[in-house]
Amino acid sequence: MGEVAQFRPQQARPNPSRRARAELEFDEPTILGALFGQFDSNLVLIENRLGVYISARGNRIMIEGNEDNVARAREVLQGLHRRIIQGQEIDAGAVESLIAMSVEPMLEGIISGDDSHPPIMIRTRGKTIVPRSPTQIEYMRALAKHDVIFALGPAGTGKTYIAVAQAVSQLINGSVKRLILSRPAVEAGEKLGFLPGDMKDKVDPYLRPLYDALYDCMPPEQVERRLANGEIEVAPIAFMRGRTLADAFVILDEAQNTTHAQMKMFLTRFGMNSRMVICGDPKQVDLPGGQAMSGLNDAVAKLEGVEGIATVRFNRDDVVRHPIVGRIVDAYEGQDLA
Repeated sequence: MGEVAQFRPQQARPNPSRRARAELEFDEPTILGALFGQFDSNLVLIENRLGVYISARGNRIMIEGNEDNVARAREVLQGLHRRIIQGQEIDAGAVESLIAMSVEPMLEGIISGDDSHPPIMIRTRGKTIVPRSPTQIEYMRALAKHDVIFALGPAGTGKTYIAVAQAVSQLINGSVKRLILSRPAVEAGEKLGFLPGDMKDKVDPYLRPLYDALYDCMPPEQVERRLANGEIEVAPIAFMRGRTLADAFVILDEAQNTTHAQMKMFLTRFGMNSRMVICGDPKQVDLPGGQAMSGLNDAVAKLEGVEGIATVRFNRDDVVRHPIVGRIVDAYEGQDLA
C-alpha cells in the first residue's frame, strides 16, 4: 500500500513543540486491507478519536501527536493486528472498543491472550465474541464463574447479547441441556390474551432481541430444530411458576419490569447445574403506575454480595453500538437528573 490516499481527510499535524512519533511495521502485507479498513476508515477513526496524525507507506505506519495519544494509537493498531491474526472480525465497533480500552493498555493483552493470560472470548458456531469494554471483561468472567448474574445498565452495552452467546456456547458444548429465554411482556401482569395466535405467537414480538442474538450465534436451522425439540425454550416469566429449572442456562431480559413477587418466583426456580442471568436497566422501569418497587432493584438490593451471585454494572461508557447511542444515553440521563 502506498502513501495514504489523498482523498482521506487528514488530521491536522500536531504542534511541533508537543509532538511525539511512533512507527509500526507489519510483516503480513495481506492483512493491511483489514487493518486499515475500507478507504482507510480504521485509520481515520483512530485519528479523529485520539487527535493524532497517521501516515502509511507500504507496511509501515507513522503516528504523530501528543505523547499519550500516540501511545494509545499504537496500542489500538497492535490490538487490531492481533485480532486479525486470530481470525476475529474487525469493524468500526471493534476499533471503538479498542480505543476505549486503550486508556488501560493492559486490558488488550488480557483480551487477546499472552503468556500469563488465556484470551477472554466466547466461541459459538456463528462467531467468536470478544469483550469490547472493561465492564464486558468483568461480565464475561462473571458468566464463567458465578451461578446467578445480575447485568445492569443502559441499552447497547451487550448485556443480553453476551448472555445469549455464553448460553449458546454452553448448550453446544453440553455443559447445559436447555436454554430458557424469558422476559416480562409489555405489561408486567403478562396480559397477552388479546394478542392473536398461540403462546409462542403472542410472546415472540417481545422476545425479538433474544431471537436476534440466537440467530447471530447459531445457524438458523439449528435454532429452529432446538426450538422444536425443546432444547431452546422461549416463554414469558409468568410461565416459570411451579418449575425447577435444572441443567439449564436461563436468561431473564428486561428484568426491571418484573414485580417483587415475579422476581422472587423466578429466582427460586433455580435448579442443579444451572446458571441464571438477569438483565435489565434500573432506570427504564415501565411498570404500570402504582406498582411496587421494580423486582430487579429489590433483588439486587437484597442479594448483592451473596456467595455465588455477581452483579455487573454497565454505564454509558460501555455502550458498544453506534457512538450516537452513547450520546443519546448521556442526553436522557442528564435530563433525568435535571
